[in-house]
Amino acid sequence: MNINEIKEIFHNGIWKQNTGLVQLLGMCPLLAVSNSVVNALSLGLATTLVMTLSNATVSPVRNYVPNEIRIPVYILIIAVLVTVVQYAMNAYMYGLYVVLGIFIPLIVTNCIVLARVEAFAGKNPLLPSAVDGFAMGIGLTLVLTLLGGMREVLGHGTLFAGFDLALGDFAKSWTLTIIPDYHGFLLAILPPGAFICLGLMIAARNWLVLRGEQKARAKKLQMKPTPPAPAATA
Repeated sequence: MNINEIKEIFHNGIWKQNTGLVQLLGMCPLLAVSNSVVNALSLGLATTLVMTLSNATVSPVRNYVPNEIRIPVYILIIAVLVTVVQYAMNAYMYGLYVVLGIFIPLIVTNCIVLARVEAFAGKNPLLPSAVDGFAMGIGLTLVLTLLGGMREVLGHGTLFAGFDLALGDFAKSWTLTIIPDYHGFLLAILPPGAFICLGLMIAARNWLVLRGEQKARAKKLQMKPTPPAPAATA
């Protein structure tokens, strides 16, 4: 596996096939948990860890699992990994574990994880599968974090509030007040606000892709040689 293949996998996971903006998978955490940066980032990183480990686990055993039972086996592997992550957060980040609640064990049923295991890890070697799981997870985490930042600023007027739940009391000073004396905007922190913000993000990405394609076409036309003028006849 060379560096170009790794770059292509990351480009697919973060931009070209982003699970949140392109494939529109995993809408449950996108809409429910992304009401603050800390919640979105924490669940995104937990999902990234599960995706990386599940891809890396499924790939070596893919040839030993009968085709008829591959989906139950994959789900069992994902469930074990999610349980480990859940217990670790319960032990070391209890406050954040309580806030995220049911959405941590629901990673088992997240179609993003199973989709990458089935579509990529079940057909490719170990290293590319692990990189694919990590790249897809990072793409989801970036979308979740950006969405959480937008909703937190619009809903509460703050940014990075609640990081002490994950990192301890010293992180309380990280909270930034973006809009002083702000009374909040309830719609932003409710699911409809998530729909609106996500729609704006999808529109922005599509605009950037379209603009890039137009620039590429214009550059290609400029580089195209001009045909010679026909010779004048006597």
